[in-house]
Amino acid sequence: MARRTITTVEIGNIVRTARKAAGLRQDELAGAAGVGLRFIVDLEAGKPTAQIGKTLQVLAALGCSVDITPPPESKGAGKA
Repeated sequence: MARRTITTVEIGNIVRTARKAAGLRQDELAGAAGVGLRFIVDLEAGKPTAQIGKTLQVLAALGCSVDITPPPESKGAGKA
């Protein structure tokens, strides 16, 4: 299966679509996620420097899940 890299703009679009589907205004989502309104505005705009912790809070508040697939182990690579 091919790996897919998601962009900050795509995350913003997912957040906006999920928020609207839930019938929430940006300020309502901010309150539910425990973040500021400005953060929601920036996140939906695809701001590349959005904090990962707050982003995860917003995604959780919307019922979204995040899957991360680590790279396959390289042969000969030492383990940390």
